[in-house]
Amino acid sequence: MTPFERLQKLNTKENLWLYILVLLEKKPNHAWEILSLIEKEFGFRPGTITPYRVLYRLEDESLVKSALKNRRRVYHLTLKGKEELKKVKAFYRQLLNKIP
Repeated sequence: MTPFERLQKLNTKENLWLYILVLLEKKPNHAWEILSLIEKEFGFRPGTITPYRVLYRLEDESLVKSALKNRRRVYHLTLKGKEELKKVKAFYRQLLNKIP
């Protein structure tokens, strides 16, 4: 695996929580739709079960909250999740500004 491929993997599949928070910032959604949107909007497809595991962890950390709606568990971003996403965006902006 090349250095770029490692970087790409670390910044996609290994940090799936980031993409989930970005999508939930736009609108609440259920896990299956989030999986489809990740592929459509970000160009990679995580494992089928992985988004569910990440969503459960995010909910445990109070970054997202879920509720049953029409027999589906719909997730939305919490205030704590919005704050975490702000930190991530600032981190990446700062990092990119340092790369000439």
